[in-house]
Formats: sequence, structure tokens, C-alpha cells
Amino acid sequence: MSQLLAKVPRGWLILACIGLIALNMRGPFVAVAPVVDSLRHDLGFSPVELGLLTGIPVLCFSLASPLASMAGRRFGAEFAIMLTLLGVLAGVVIRSSGGGVPVMVGTVLIGVAITIGNIAVPLIIRRDFAPRRQATAMGVYTAALNIGSFLTSVVTAPLADLVGWRLSLAASALLALAAIVFWIPTVGVRRALVPSPVPPVATSAPGPGRGVGWLVAGLTLGFAGQAFSYYGVTAWLPSFLSDELSMGTAEAGAGSSLFQIFAIIGGLGVPLLARFSSTTTVAATLSALWLTVPLGLLLAPSWWWLWSSLGGVAQGGGITVIFIAVIKFAHSQAAAGKMSAVVQGVGYCFAALAPTIVGYVHDASGGWTVPLLVILGSVLTFCICTTVSVRWVSRQPN
Repeated sequence: MSQLLAKVPRGWLILACIGLIALNMRGPFVAVAPVVDSLRHDLGFSPVELGLLTGIPVLCFSLASPLASMAGRRFGAEFAIMLTLLGVLAGVVIRSSGGGVPVMVGTVLIGVAITIGNIAVPLIIRRDFAPRRQATAMGVYTAALNIGSFLTSVVTAPLADLVGWRLSLAASALLALAAIVFWIPTVGVRRALVPSPVPPVATSAPGPGRGVGWLVAGLTLGFAGQAFSYYGVTAWLPSFLSDELSMGTAEAGAGSSLFQIFAIIGGLGVPLLARFSSTTTVAATLSALWLTVPLGLLLAPSWWWLWSSLGGVAQGGGITVIFIAVIKFAHSQAAAGKMSAVVQGVGYCFAALAPTIVGYVHDASGGWTVPLLVILGSVLTFCICTTVSVRWVSRQPN
């Protein structure tokens, strides 16, 4: 394999590896939802415990971000990626191997491992791709995140019917193995398996000074609005379709998948659109598309398929724009890692709260108007903070 890969340009190899890695970074915890009834039956899990299975990884994204940033600095991005893949592989196997405790332990391990990847992949993109190609690489990354989620949600339930929920969940290990097989020869055995600390940034190192704190705050709030909206809509859109449009459970679940599928277009479309217009225009366009979700469901719920599709494009492109801003503004690998850790750490904290808050507001109000207004508020936070921050970044000298 090494001889075959040696004939392929390194940039294409890294890009392919990024896609393979990203397939592992959402699917393993999305896989739980299609087999939740089997878990309840076989393991006797309560609704709270079942909720933890999907909530733990998102909490890890928030709480473990400082640890992930430190891992990237102390071990190097290549080794950090190996930790991600090996952690996902081990977590998936442990989660499928026993009773309630292994399931929880494996889920935590998966969450921490993916958190390291959340920080490390943008660092790889920033370092290994020319500035004009970073947006394309980030688009491939975010598109692959959603492809992994979609494929897992589609395949897990039918596979569980054939081989049982344990082997169905364990199937995610195959993607981790595939990514490992390609990653090691692409970056080299030594860089993949031996820690290589990132040199510390000298205090006199040139780079952006004024406005750094303001920009980090803006991107953090923008990412928080994006993440809260995404996880809130993902968790409750099927229930909305069932309550408001009398859809069956299967139909509502299939209908809400549009929100995930069209994210692929958003991730890949942002770099293409950025070639013909400014990043500020791209951010504003995504903001307008995001707003169609809460406003459209409030004013014209029968057109849900359109709002789900437009919102899917927006959520796939939104995270791409924010990460592009981070890697473009940071003046070093270490600075990019720290900035990414802050943005994601705070943002995913809000994401973890989103399903609970939206569900509580729905129960308290007895309908979907107030929950959709909550989503509208978080979308507006994304719109304003991201657009202003991206505009500020675009006006900085390279």
C-alpha cells in the first residue's frame, strides 16, 4: 500500500484521510438512536440513561476541549489523530461488549476521542493546505461529518435486525480501522505513532494583537448559536412533524433526515461560493438560510421539507465558515488550537443543553411556538456574531 500511496500527491492523500477521519467523528454516537429500543429492552436502561448515551459525547466535546487542545500541543496533530481513531475504535468495541457499565464507559471514551479530533483536524488543514485551499479542505471535512451521520442513521437499524444491536454498533469500528490503515502510511509511521510536541510560540512572535479577545468572543457566540440550533432542531424536529402534521414516527424520522442530508451541500458549497464572493456574503447567505427554519416552521409548517433542506445547507455551511475564520486568523498552530478549544468548548456546552431546554419549553408552553422562538433566538445569535466576526477577519492583512 505504501508504494501505491507514494504515487498519489500528498495533498490529495491528506484530503482523503480527512474525509475518512471525519466519517468516524459523528457516526459512532448517532448510531445509538436507531437501536434505542433494543438497548432499553436488553439492558433495562431508563429514559435518563438513554438520554445520557446521546448527550455524553456532546458534553465531552465541551468539557474535554482543553484536554484535547493540550494533546494537540504536546503530542502533535498526527499523533492526536491516532489517539482519536484508536479511542473511537476502543470505545466502539467496549460499548458493544457487555452490559450497562461498558456501554457508558465506551460512550465516554468515544466522546473524548472525537473531541481530540475536533481540535486536531483543523490544525492539520491549517498547516498542510495553502490558504486558498483551506476552505475546500474544511468543506470536505464538514461534509464528511454529515455523511457519516447520515450513513450511520440509515444503516444501523437494518443491520441490527440482521445481526443484533451489539454487532450493529460495533460496525463503526470498520470505518476507524480504514482510517487508521490510510493515515499511518500517509503521514509516516513515526509521526503517526510517536508524539511530536508543537514548539511553543515565542512571546515576540508576530501576529494579530488588538481585537483577538473580541474576535474569539464573537466566533464563540456564533458557534454556540449554531450548535444550540443544530442540536435543538435535530432532537425535536421529528416530534414537531408528528404533532403538527400528524406524521407517523417513521415518516417524521425520515422527513427530518433532510436536515442532515443537505448539510453535505452546505459543507462543500461554502468553498465554491467563497470563490465568487466575499466570506462576509457567504456568512450572510447562510444566516438567511438558517432563519428559514424557525420562521418557516412557525409561519408555514406544511412547507417543512423546504425549511429542513435550506436549514440543512445552512448548518453544514455554518460550521465550515466558523472554522475557516479560526484557522485564517490564528497566527500559529498553537494559537489555532487554543482558539478552536475555546470556541468549541463553550459552543458545545450550549449544544449539550439544547435538547433539554427546547424540550422543557415545549412541555411548559404546551406547544411549539415558544420552542421555535427559542431556536430563532439562537439562530439570530449565530447570524449576527458570525457575520460580524467573519467580516472583521476578512479585513485583516494576511
